[in-house]
Amino acid sequence: MGIVPRSTFAGMQLVGVEEAQTDLRRAYGEKHNLDPSLLFSDLDEMLDTVKPEAVAAFGSIRDHLRVVECCAPRGIHVMVEKPMAISVADAERMAALAHQHGIHLLTNYETTWYASTHEAIARTSDVAVFGKIRKVVFHDGHPGPVEIGCSPEFLSWLTDPAQSGGGALPDFGCYGANLMTRIMGDAQPLRVTAVIHQFKPDIYPRVEDDATILVSYADAECVIQASWNWPVSRKDIEIYAERGYLVAMNGRDIRARMGDKAEEHNETLPPLPAPLNDPFAHFAAVVRGDITLEPYDVAGMANNVTVVRILEAARQSAQCGQVVTLATD
Repeated sequence: MGIVPRSTFAGMQLVGVEEAQTDLRRAYGEKHNLDPSLLFSDLDEMLDTVKPEAVAAFGSIRDHLRVVECCAPRGIHVMVEKPMAISVADAERMAALAHQHGIHLLTNYETTWYASTHEAIARTSDVAVFGKIRKVVFHDGHPGPVEIGCSPEFLSWLTDPAQSGGGALPDFGCYGANLMTRIMGDAQPLRVTAVIHQFKPDIYPRVEDDATILVSYADAECVIQASWNWPVSRKDIEIYAERGYLVAMNGRDIRARMGDKAEEHNETLPPLPAPLNDPFAHFAAVVRGDITLEPYDVAGMANNVTVVRILEAARQSAQCGQVVTLATD
């Protein structure tokens, strides 16, 4: 599942690490001075030996289902990295196992720990003040995983469509799909249209490095621009409603304007308080019952199954060049 660089985390203690590759397991164990007794080559062996309360999965997206299949019957809670799964079939199987065995299944996104994300959702949910949301635009990505220096072992699966589900589309398209699902609540997406590009085939010969996804709702639209071609790293949101707009420029800075004659207001937010500011602290708080996830919470299963539905529809749309209609209950 990958080697993590600490033996202690906020609210958690590391008791075991599974990594199938012997050289990688040894190298990272030595790099981070981990006790060799913590390192395992087989997930089932690790789970039965150390009996963890919770597991965080940092391997390929394809492996997420395997982790839940191993953990759920043992009553072990799971947090996976975004996106939740490589396909809708896998996502639904993971959710079914979590429900059947009564475990928490969370998905981790960097933007979950942004103060600006929480503030944007809170402010724009007040329909009486902000009005109905009509359009949301997401810009997510960076210059490219090779360009920013991602490790060879990370690149080996991140740029393999069989392990990651694609390139920039799942890697950064999931952020917009995740937050839009939270913003829209019970309103489900109706149609998805996507266009992908391969601007750097010499660097990323097997996957797309740029994607634009349009997600249509009954009375709102979402534009997701996911790319490994931005000149700088970015994760920002533009929310436009009937009576104003709000832009979350980064983790803490927002700007907003209410009404056509009002001036734009800029604000730097304080950091989020613990445990909302850290994935491990938050995971521990959920497992121990200190936090109850809200419906369509950004970390929750319902939200992230919808995210995978949007991503799968986007892949289909890009491949066939047509709008994909999503089934509604």
